[in-house]
Amino acid sequence: MLSTPVASRRGAEDSVSTGMIPYNAPMQQDTRAGTGNGRALKIIVTGGAGFIGSALIRHLIATTGHEILNLDKLTYAGNLDSLVMVAGDPRYRFIRGDIGDEGLLRRLFAEFDPDGIIHLAAESHVDRSIDGPRAFIETNILGTFTLLQAARAHLETLAEARRARFRFHHVSTDEVYGSLGPQGSFTETTAYDPRSPYSASKAASDHLVSAWAHTYGLPIVITNCSNNYGPYQFPEKLIPLCLIKALAGEQLPVYGKGENIRDWLHVEDHARALALVFESGRRGETYNIGGNAERRNIDVVTGLCDVLDRIRPRDDGASYREQISFVADRPGHDLRYAIDSAKIRRELGWTPRESFETGLAATVAWYLDHPEWWRAILARDAATARRGLKEPA
Repeated sequence: MLSTPVASRRGAEDSVSTGMIPYNAPMQQDTRAGTGNGRALKIIVTGGAGFIGSALIRHLIATTGHEILNLDKLTYAGNLDSLVMVAGDPRYRFIRGDIGDEGLLRRLFAEFDPDGIIHLAAESHVDRSIDGPRAFIETNILGTFTLLQAARAHLETLAEARRARFRFHHVSTDEVYGSLGPQGSFTETTAYDPRSPYSASKAASDHLVSAWAHTYGLPIVITNCSNNYGPYQFPEKLIPLCLIKALAGEQLPVYGKGENIRDWLHVEDHARALALVFESGRRGETYNIGGNAERRNIDVVTGLCDVLDRIRPRDDGASYREQISFVADRPGHDLRYAIDSAKIRRELGWTPRESFETGLAATVAWYLDHPEWWRAILARDAATARRGLKEPA
């Protein structure tokens, strides 16, 4: 029985086979690691108190029979308030801990005995990586290495049938591909060209996962997603940042001229895709996940203002657009990202359910309906402060 540390809202924590699984082994009917064949699994989700991780856990508990162990260090962006609706479920447990802690990982793998890992734990904000890159190297690269070693050791203890359905699902970003011009989209074969300390650290972790598959036979899948948005997002990111500042009557900061383009993906669509890839994706494969919703940053912010104008108009009757302010650009700011998600659509039948317009309206409504969630964050963290202004060395 796992002993979970006492927690506050922010922190509570067969026969052996040694044959390697071929790196690109096709998925067979009885080796699918999911509920499609009635099998419930034990899954370690790292970083499960973060924005995407908590959405994934809520989805898995609500729609599958899987048992989830959430391993999260609870850094500034980790928030157990995002998981209160599953906290009492007997199939969910939380351990506060670091993926770089070898001793903790050995104990968790031995006691929980997982059938798979979905690895989301990461430092993820570009501006913070510009100010302080060390944490990104330690967590995203060294932490992933430590987790890979623990997973490899655990795999060697499993009987053949469990080895066949075990997988290490590494969740990554489209930022590893670099910046696009006005045309084209990132595919799974696009060469890596990271431009920030954050994206470089994620690119390194992607390469480690791929190397552990090729060299040691670790059964892996990798997903690279576009910009996520939706409920429970930490308010340093563009949409919640501007929403909260708009409500406070503050200026809405738009970097440069607002011409940078991102492909926007609702977090609940992403959670569905992650579960589908974990359960049914082909081992050794990479899947790009995008919302097919390219928008300039200025269009995202004006769209947000328009939603607020409709459902929470300003007292003076003016538009929230009047609060938009163009500020100094981020150093090395990538111009455009766009995801080609044809592979996951073709192979696994996934498509996003939310358009950007419906998703943005639902997101704004959620933040308006849940001020206690984001106000608690603002009370303990300067989440809306400007970061990432240091010039490259």
